[in-house]
Amino acid sequence: MLTRRTFLAASATAPLVFSRASGRAANEKITLGFIGVGTMGRGHLAAFLGRPEVEVVAVCDVVKERLDNAKTTVEKRYADRIKSGVYKGVTPYADFRDLLAHKGLDAVVIATPDHWHHIPCVLAARAGKHIYCEKPLTNNVAEGREIVNEVKKAKIAFQTGSQQRSEFANRFRAGVEMIWNGWIGTVKTVRIGVGGPSRPCDLKGEEKPAGTDWDMWLGPAPDREYSSVLCPKGVHTHFPAWRDYREYGGGLLADMGAHHFDIAQWALKMDTSGPTEIIPPENPKKGSGLRFVYKNGVTMIHNEFEKDKDGKEIAKADCVFEGTEGTLLVGRNQLELRMKNGNPTKFPDQPQRVYPSTSHPKNWLECIVSGKETICPPETGHRSASVCHLGNIGYRLGRKLKWDAVKELFVDDEKANKELSREPRAKWKV
Repeated sequence: MLTRRTFLAASATAPLVFSRASGRAANEKITLGFIGVGTMGRGHLAAFLGRPEVEVVAVCDVVKERLDNAKTTVEKRYADRIKSGVYKGVTPYADFRDLLAHKGLDAVVIATPDHWHHIPCVLAARAGKHIYCEKPLTNNVAEGREIVNEVKKAKIAFQTGSQQRSEFANRFRAGVEMIWNGWIGTVKTVRIGVGGPSRPCDLKGEEKPAGTDWDMWLGPAPDREYSSVLCPKGVHTHFPAWRDYREYGGGLLADMGAHHFDIAQWALKMDTSGPTEIIPPENPKKGSGLRFVYKNGVTMIHNEFEKDKDGKEIAKADCVFEGTEGTLLVGRNQLELRMKNGNPTKFPDQPQRVYPSTSHPKNWLECIVSGKETICPPETGHRSASVCHLGNIGYRLGRKLKWDAVKELFVDDEKANKELSREPRAKWKV
């Protein structure tokens, strides 16, 4: 018996069938290369190795132990195919530019630190490779716009890794549809529960371990001594703290904010635009309470929730939507509707539905074949990252900012506009 549960489970893992009309042979596999095989990259590698539509042919990392580990992982998975001669092997690369030149490579998965998203994306697009890139898409606004422009010219399938749009038991998707269809009336306020902004890197230098190309790890970022906090030794299983430092990431504000602000802007239908004002709290150093104001009148608040008379938070979640008729709490393990007066009673005759996707990787692979746009294309990924960048800038400058989302510039604010880009080290200009 086919149920909703079994249907969704089956559709999330079903292999693709290539039609000959797509220009690919019916049994042709999509060849993948992986740029960055740390904790996140290994997770992606395991997921894609489990998909019969793809064949992993190349891996890349700046740490030799990780590179060797990834190569071994692929070879173990494809052991039977290696023995039969069907699979020709996986090539390890220390430089992603060499990986991009790998003969017959169709697509790349980029899971590097945030400061290393922009250049691989640009060069991969110029090389005509389809791209799956981790979020946040970039480390500043200017980088994101360049990726969008390059992908548009290349006409490739690009997926930003904001997988809450596809996964987590459809909670976020359901939440967005509930907002779109007026379940809580008109949304007035959105509260996003993520950590604080980035800070300057002040870590002490350490002796660089053998087998680590530290200069390559730094890439476009400023030169500094090696730190195991930024680039752990060997094969690690945790998420390194480079994300806390503005030279390499945007703090937890961007790290998880790229997920949750993405859902909020999707629900507000602002995911290809952005706010008009950024208002920091009276004390920006506390790292919470910054407000984004949108042209539709909605205020989005970073990591500050309403409290009762005893100081207890009334409603807290990854995303809290407060409307005229109720409140919706949405999270990876939460979907809760709190109405002011009973259950929702007004429903549209033709409800609005979100883009159908139950697997982020599968959606990307389908779009490689079909030529359709992914559920999180570069413009959307860029706008979701941008709101995080704007928040970081607001906390740093500590004053109200006006934002032109069309021009992607602060209004009459030269100092703030200098924060929108960063000059890379000379050898990494693209």
